[in-house]
Amino acid sequence: MNILLYNLFYLLVFPGLLFCILMGVLLSGLDRILVARMQRRVGPPLLQNWYDFLKCMGKETIIPRHARRTVYLFAPVVGFGALITISLFLPVLNGKAAFSGNSDLVVILYLLTLVSVCGMVGASASGSPFAGVGLSREMVAMISYELPFVLVMLSVSLKTVALNPMGAPLTFSLTEIWNYQAAHGPLICHWSLIPAALAMLFVIPCEVGMHPFDVAEAETEICEGMLAEYSGKPLAVYKLTHMVKMYVMCALFYVLFLGGLSTGMAAVDVVIFVLVCALLTFLTMSLPHAVCARFKVEQVFQFYWTWVAALALVSLVLVFFGL
Repeated sequence: MNILLYNLFYLLVFPGLLFCILMGVLLSGLDRILVARMQRRVGPPLLQNWYDFLKCMGKETIIPRHARRTVYLFAPVVGFGALITISLFLPVLNGKAAFSGNSDLVVILYLLTLVSVCGMVGASASGSPFAGVGLSREMVAMISYELPFVLVMLSVSLKTVALNPMGAPLTFSLTEIWNYQAAHGPLICHWSLIPAALAMLFVIPCEVGMHPFDVAEAETEICEGMLAEYSGKPLAVYKLTHMVKMYVMCALFYVLFLGGLSTGMAAVDVVIFVLVCALLTFLTMSLPHAVCARFKVEQVFQFYWTWVAALALVSLVLVFFGL
């Protein structure tokens, strides 16, 4: 019974559903406030995105005449479920996670891809030409950041060098990565992985779909792109997925490059984790949003396959040679 309650707590409270939603709402609200302050505006209340979510939940769901109803309605739910599942693999407190194995990073990579694919499938099912353009743009953006993202994961995995039972000189276990950092210090302090950390900081806003990399939902160009035909509860789920994704990507950076940090007091560790996520939100999402114009689709692809991929590749080469 105790094990069952413990697992339910992990799944529904921390670090699962409730904590993800709370952090997503707070970080997205903080982002809007920071951007407003940098642009000399008053900005909305901290919980404005939560109010918008509740408002959408109370609105009528209008299904386009030519939409594929089942896919149109279930795509956002599947994407949100995949995102919540990712949080259960993240050992954000004392190196413990609800789910843990030898291939955590591989599973997370697939689940993040599934979240994007669900968005594209839902857009395709709506039958809207605006959604079709947004779908193609999202596909280009996903191809753009996947390469440097994979290179970052390989760099971190190679650095930890914890031999798995099959004898491969890599570890894709986040628990092993956390334990390595607990013994040898955060990976961001290892100079060979600083380029990979910078590359990861650039990957976060494009993975989340934040300005200036929000090419798939450019309101002034394609009427919110993939979400053009969504309304009511499905739109609310998509908005909530976007908020939670902000938290998940910040938490993933924390585990990969700042793991192993612990004061021995769980409450203090959680506060430190929340503050780090807030700082990452400012650096990776709010600051670029306030100072940069939106990238063109080809600019996003060129930027990630040249500069960002080069940073991650430098770390991979340095780590490969034991530096």
